[in-house]
Formats: sequence, C-alpha cells, structure tokens
Amino acid sequence: MGRSRYRIFEEHYPYFITSTIKDGLPLFAKPEIAQVVLESLVFLQNSRNVQLYGYVIMENHFHAVVKGGDLSKKLRLTKSFMARKMIDLMKENGNSKLLSQIAFRKLIHKLRSEHQVWEEGFHPKQLTCDEIVAQKLEYIHNNPVARGFVDRPEYWRYSSARNYLGQEGLIPVTIYAG
Repeated sequence: MGRSRYRIFEEHYPYFITSTIKDGLPLFAKPEIAQVVLESLVFLQNSRNVQLYGYVIMENHFHAVVKGGDLSKKLRLTKSFMARKMIDLMKENGNSKLLSQIAFRKLIHKLRSEHQVWEEGFHPKQLTCDEIVAQKLEYIHNNPVARGFVDRPEYWRYSSARNYLGQEGLIPVTIYAG
C-alpha cells in the first residue's frame, strides 16, 4: 500500500500518529535514544506551535495525539531530525551493532543516507470527535499495560498517562478537555 493512504487534510482536527523504527528494532529501549523523541516533542510544542495531547514511547515505536497547522511538514522534518540525532548518538556511544543493523535494513531507493531509522510515514488518523480522541488517548496510555511491561499506565515512564492524573510527567502536554 502506498504512502498516500494516510494524509492530513483538515488541520483543525487532532491526529493520532504512529512512527515505527525500521523493522521493529528496539532503539527506544536505550534511554538516551528515547530522550531524543521526548526533546523533539517538546520542540514541536514550544517552537512549532503543535499541540501535544498525549504520547507513549515503546521500545520500537511511538504514538502521539497532535494538532497543528502544516502538521505533515512539521512531523516529517522532526522525524528526519530525530533520525540524524539518533544516528549521531549511536556513533558517539559506539553502538556499531545497532548502526550496522539500521544500515542493513535501509531500503534500496534511500540514496541520500547510509542508514534508515524509521519506517516510512507516520500514519496520521484524523480524530473527528471527543470520544475518538479519548479512545486514542486511552489506547496509547494502555499500550505498555497491554504489552505486559507495567500493571498500570502511569507506571510507564515514557507516557503522558501521569499528566492526565494530575501528576508530573517527563514532558508537558496539553490536557485534552474536548
């Protein structure tokens, strides 16, 4: 299926997005690499006027509920930045095994770089009503529970579940009130 299936058409709606590491490699199991995603989400909020309603970072993908103008471009550029930063971190930290794995998995038509960190796209799904937004936030917060990593959503460090309980999360989010 081509990349054109998922698009952002109406920017006044929030979108549920998913970005996956190429071939499911567990790069985010390394805290310094997960930190790149956190910092990028904060940058999107503070410098690119994107509202972040919720997120979860799992070992090989992340989900978020976001809203903002020119969202496709902002997300594409942010993913590119994150990939570069992750590769630089792996080089810095001597993670040659991971680097060789993401180089090996690079698609043949990707000529501009030596590595491919992400699967293509971020699969935006438009959320057209408050109930669907609430469902997606519940889904992302329960993702680590469903995977058996924690017993309760707020126990997962890399999630906005704590924010929704009035606790301090790793990064701020805009609490979706409908």
